[in-house]
Amino acid sequence: METVKFKTNIKCGACIATVTPFLNEAVGEGNWQVDLQDPKRVLTADNSTAEKVRQAVEKAGYKAESLN
Repeated sequence: METVKFKTNIKCGACIATVTPFLNEAVGEGNWQVDLQDPKRVLTADNSTAEKVRQAVEKAGYKAESLN
């Protein structure tokens, strides 16, 4: 597994709260983060596959476009 990065439409703390249970289930708590200061709102996930992360974000109602 590897570190994967995505451009997302996650914009705020409330958005992060929404995706948290989905991403924690998919990649594990503490294995992901969203940089809200970056204009692309980059989501970085460690030790996971791009498809698994993308599916978790979309299941939460957001979009994730791979940057890798």
